Amino acid sequence: MIRKKIIAPVVIGLGAIFLASQVSAQDVVEQRIKLMKANGAASKALKAAVPDKDYATIQVKAKDIAGGMEKVEGLFPKGSTSDKSRALPAIWDKWDEFKSATNNAKKAASELAEAAAAKDASLVDAKYKALGQSCGGCHKPFRAEKK
Repeated sequence: MIRKKIIAPVVIGLGAIFLASQVSAQDVVEQRIKLMKANGAASKALKAAVPDKDYATIQVKAKDIAGGMEKVEGLFPKGSTSDKSRALPAIWDKWDEFKSATNNAKKAASELAEAAAAKDASLVDAKYKALGQSCGGCHKPFRAEKK
């Protein structure tokens, strides 16, 4: 009788913890997808703004990407995958490389924003290219192809 009084709450508590971890894993994947879609939209805006030398838009969108990259590491807790996620296990297997890649993207976006603020066309072109390379430097090894 005493065992039932002890075991039942423990089992219920463990079940609740498991369920909460599943919900938060799904939530973090959704947040991650939302952030990446926002970065994609900002990238598309940059693609139009760079040739037009629309420095105000370049600066804003580059800062948006840099700000998003600040959050990326926190949106990849170990094993946070789902059928909606394109995250590869390599993220967690090579965590230091992943962090380095996200930091490179954040730095590239910040440098692009600075170049836009200076209204330096040649520097904007170079930093825009560097941002694209840094994004690919993360997507190629750590993101699965579209399903």
